[in-house]
Amino acid sequence: MTRELPTPLLMFIAHRAAEGSIFTALRDAGFTDVTQAQGRLLAGIDPTGTRLTVLADRAGIAKQTATALVDKLEAAGYVQRVPDPGDGRARLVRLTGRAEAMIPVARAEEQRIEGEWAAHLGPRRMRQLREALTQLREITDPYVGQ
Repeated sequence: MTRELPTPLLMFIAHRAAEGSIFTALRDAGFTDVTQAQGRLLAGIDPTGTRLTVLADRAGIAKQTATALVDKLEAAGYVQRVPDPGDGRARLVRLTGRAEAMIPVARAEEQRIEGEWAAHLGPRRMRQLREALTQLREITDPYVGQ
């Protein structure tokens, strides 16, 4: 008899598959020098830039790990460190044009995945899934509303 998987694990499996598809699309588009760990960090950067400590927190990694990932991303030309206009002592990590060129590729793959899931679940169940996950953000996402 197969055990019923817990909901968080089911969500992780779907997330892992989607993330893998997005990274495959990025590699196919020529972005072969970004690891998934680096990509997760890139995804947490706000349009105006984000402090390293916030990136580490969003990615659930140590600040030292985030620093090493940002160092590699900066060396590859995907991010730059700039002064924080709100605090002259702090620095922001900001996307460069090279990183911004990845966004349409990732968004197109996200849309393809959503279409595939909607075709599999049907429009009503897909809408219910999105509504349920959006509601769960209220208790699971410390950055909701920011």
